[in-house]
Amino acid sequence: MKAEDCPKVKMDGKLKSLEELTEIVQALKEQDKKIVHCHGVFDLLHPGHIRHLKAASREGDVLIVTVTLDRFVNKGSGRPVFNEELRAESIAALHCVDFVAINEWPTAVETIKKLKPDVYVKGSDYIHRENDPTGGIYEEEEAIWSIGGRIHFTNELSFSSTELLNGNFSIPKQAQKFLEQFRSIYSADDVIQRLRELAKTKVLVIGDAIIDEYHYCEPMGKSPKESIMTTRYLREEAFAGGALAAANHAAGFCECVHLITCLGAESSQEGFIRSHLRSNVKAKFFYREDAPTPTKRRYIDPFLAKIFAVYYLNNSDLPLAIENEVCQYIEANVGEYDLVVVTDFGHGFIGSRIIDLVCNKARFLAVTAQTNSANIGFNQITKYPRADYICLDGLELRLACHDKCGEFEKLVPRIGQLLECNNIAVTRGNDGSLTYLGQGGFFEVPALTDKVVDRLGAGDAYLAITAPCAAKGYPMDMVGFIGNAVGALQVQGIGNKEPVAAPALFKFIKALLK
Repeated sequence: MKAEDCPKVKMDGKLKSLEELTEIVQALKEQDKKIVHCHGVFDLLHPGHIRHLKAASREGDVLIVTVTLDRFVNKGSGRPVFNEELRAESIAALHCVDFVAINEWPTAVETIKKLKPDVYVKGSDYIHRENDPTGGIYEEEEAIWSIGGRIHFTNELSFSSTELLNGNFSIPKQAQKFLEQFRSIYSADDVIQRLRELAKTKVLVIGDAIIDEYHYCEPMGKSPKESIMTTRYLREEAFAGGALAAANHAAGFCECVHLITCLGAESSQEGFIRSHLRSNVKAKFFYREDAPTPTKRRYIDPFLAKIFAVYYLNNSDLPLAIENEVCQYIEANVGEYDLVVVTDFGHGFIGSRIIDLVCNKARFLAVTAQTNSANIGFNQITKYPRADYICLDGLELRLACHDKCGEFEKLVPRIGQLLECNNIAVTRGNDGSLTYLGQGGFFEVPALTDKVVDRLGAGDAYLAITAPCAAKGYPMDMVGFIGNAVGALQVQGIGNKEPVAAPALFKFIKALLK
């Protein structure tokens, strides 16, 4: 007997909230109905989904399906293609499905405990638990057992909506050709295993702390009395940027991350910063009396077009007393770390003494020296006499080489020779990245998405996650692939709102290389 035959259930359609569905399940159980639960993204409804759900419905009397919220879909750039309401509506249209709800949590664990189904059903891909890159299947299995239910795996014809979508939507054609070749060398499991092996790498991040503020406003027009454009304030949000973002990204893959940076005593924003650092980031803050913590306030329209910016910072060198403290602290601690990542934005924190110290003392030194509007080209990678891994964008490389038009394949070895560095990555936006391994040559990796929401922080994410890979000696073609996958995920969000998470990256890599 199906749900519609139960007199205690008021039927007003299959789409329900989780609260409504909880009451319905309780009522059905009073009628001795066996409840079956399926959970998933269901971004592109295909025959594999339909066969899976039909098979699931045969395990009980009533089939309920919960759908992942858009913000928790970690399947790569441009996903989900269809929003949560459309995905839920599509599932509800199937005759074999009795009720559908949109989930409230990243996984099905809390939902299982709330609904208490008799059977929780997964596809045949999950029979081998190790194939789930997030490890979520173990938690879901434990949840269904904890409420006295059982897990069942269907054995139907397997399709992949991720594979179908990647072949037709968000992956650029050039990237698809690259991925065909890359798959012949590395599997998704190869790459993911290498990323898992970063966990024990001890990382020291040194660099400028930055607060990125987005103030959203709506253009209203030109004032009739003055030559100014007026806007209407909508809302604002702030992110932990610069070295803070780099530390957060690294902490998603490395268990031990230590951050050394400087805040301004005028407006430190220390409470905000501490609340926006991952729990495994150990922070050491120094304070300068003559400056605020660098804050970059950008005014943005509702479509994320940046209108103008106001920066609150002091680009002058650190006062000598503070620099002495920083150098003493670095010298006392740098030997404990496998890797030092320097994120130099040219905002006064990293001077020549700190540079000499990390160049001489770091076991493995990864560096980026960013050129931006606040340092107008004075902040160049050539300040560093030695590095083991360099990550620059194309313009920063050209400025360092004083060459506006030269080929990257000629410029990169020049910088490598100057800094005695054989591991170099050059990010090039829509053109992807170029990685270099000394005499081993160049590896070109195309951009892995052509859908960009916001570019802010993409380079920081690339550096923070590829630096441990370079320190472990991973092949530079793999490093470039990982960096571009990280970048593709980063540009799908707003600024540095959320650091790149390992489960999201693992899922994306699985999708790209499946």
